[in-house]
Amino acid sequence: MSLYRSVVWFAKGLREYTKSGYESACKDFVPHDLEVQIPGRVFLVTGGNSGIGKATALEIAKRGGTVHLVCRDQAPAEDARGEIIRESGNQNIFLHIVDLSDPKQIWKFVENFKQEHKLHVLINNAGCMVNKRELTEDGLEKNFAANTLGSARLFIDIVLKRRASSA
Repeated sequence: MSLYRSVVWFAKGLREYTKSGYESACKDFVPHDLEVQIPGRVFLVTGGNSGIGKATALEIAKRGGTVHLVCRDQAPAEDARGEIIRESGNQNIFLHIVDLSDPKQIWKFVENFKQEHKLHVLINNAGCMVNKRELTEDGLEKNFAANTLGSARLFIDIVLKRRASSA
């Protein structure tokens, strides 16, 4: 990286990512802007059974949105779904078990989903961290297949192809 770019990046970092940058940004923050209700909106959250995905799905459910959780493992996904329903009071939480490292499963899921549901927002949150090198049945490295190709495949097949067919 050139010296110029390094200096510009450093200055931007000082301006935006320090305490003074935070305090400056707070002046323009309006808490009321976060109070949004979203009934009738359909969200698909990958990796919604834990962490940020689960917190996101819960908040969407609390605000009245319909949530489709796409998870790899049945038991933790069912537990998360039950917890989200209990905490939000929203019954419109649906569960889909899909391994995002498997293109065939993604394709099958997308085809069924597109025929049965309308989607407003796709939140690609799922990811895996396989420490030992592991290949999928298609010969792809598992981390790459799940974290990159799986998310891209969902986006292309659900969002882009739907836009192209409706245009």
